[in-house]
Amino acid sequence: MQLLDHVSISVPDLNAARPFYDAVMAALGAEKVYDRPEALGYGVRCNAAEDFHSCLAVYESANANTDTKRHWCFKAASRAQVIAFYDAGLANGGADDGVPGVRAHYHEHYFGAFLLDPCGNRIEAVCHRAE
Repeated sequence: MQLLDHVSISVPDLNAARPFYDAVMAALGAEKVYDRPEALGYGVRCNAAEDFHSCLAVYESANANTDTKRHWCFKAASRAQVIAFYDAGLANGGADDGVPGVRAHYHEHYFGAFLLDPCGNRIEAVCHRAE
């Protein structure tokens, strides 16, 4: 079961966040589905025939919240994809918040990486599969 249908991240400056999210979502294989003056969208929206998709919206908001206890974690198909996510984020204005690696305190194959987007939001990519 996939728990999330869609999620939204708010940023105070969409133009600053755009290159970062374009790069990290492409690294995870998430297609950009819209680019509007006030929002970006990635992934696939659900519909009546296919309710198993998920999507991310990034909205510009003057009240963006970057509490470090809150973060968004995206599934990766491989460890290489986690590394590509991390590298793409760093190359596009993101900051390191946890290098790619195994985090055995979650489980023996948990391979994740953490980034801060250019606006301070904490995001993660994880692969649960053994290498």
